Amino acid sequence: MKTLVIRILVVFATTVACSAFFFSSKDQWTTLKVKFGVNLFDSTNFNSLPRTVDEAEKAGFTKISECENTDKFRGKRYIKDEDHAVVVLFDKNGYIAGLQAGVADGQKTGLEAGVETDYPFTGISPPFIKENGYSYITAYFVDPSTICETGRSKSQFEEFGTGTNLYIQTGNNPKTDNMLIPRKEAAIGDTKWTKGKCFPAMGVHYWYDLSADTDCEKFFPVFLLYNGGELNGLGWAFISNLPSTRYEHPPPSVFGKFMEVVPTCLEKDVTISTMHIYLTPAMANTCWNE
Repeated sequence: MKTLVIRILVVFATTVACSAFFFSSKDQWTTLKVKFGVNLFDSTNFNSLPRTVDEAEKAGFTKISECENTDKFRGKRYIKDEDHAVVVLFDKNGYIAGLQAGVADGQKTGLEAGVETDYPFTGISPPFIKENGYSYITAYFVDPSTICETGRSKSQFEEFGTGTNLYIQTGNNPKTDNMLIPRKEAAIGDTKWTKGKCFPAMGVHYWYDLSADTDCEKFFPVFLLYNGGELNGLGWAFISNLPSTRYEHPPPSVFGKFMEVVPTCLEKDVTISTMHIYLTPAMANTCWNE
């Protein structure tokens, strides 16, 4: 772990010289990137995702559903290279509206043998919603009720960037079944989100209703990222060895770097697949002000 931290600090030292590129307004979500990694030359790390339909189609993404083709989700849904680990959602006008990850039916868990074999567990469905051979987890960056009804204008997209708020879908009706996440870290105290630890290029992690005796079959597969008191990212955490190159696979030995208290069920030989999702540039997440 010390080697990992040293490598990250070296990356920071070489990139801080470009601070004008990395630092931006705390209030606007200026980007959309996925996957943490220490190798900045790996194109899958901190990979930029399209924020308009035009950008998506130019980048080789293909549409899997229209706004009104499914009652379970909101948005025009796009994937690249048949990889459902990243499904980008756009509103009716073609502007970014959210992000999904899909887990194929038949995927096995990363728990020890003898525990439930299929993932996602029934205890976390929802927030996983099944459709056409996949279980999807969904985050919206704007009010789901507006995505296919009015959408955003070009001026609204330019003013607010990637989105205005974060909503996690928690049921089959995205308009009513969603969890609104506080933009301010100070407002999270009245919720079940549990503060974890800060890690450079990630931020302060928050986990939902987490404790030492959390049941892994009910482990909520979403975490939040705050920096300087502002929400500027989130992520998935699936107890399964998912094959996409979009995912990170941290070993159990580093769970304590992200969680204040690691659930007992995760202290064994457990395989997880995570994905950090950035709404502002990652290198601004220094942990210096935490």
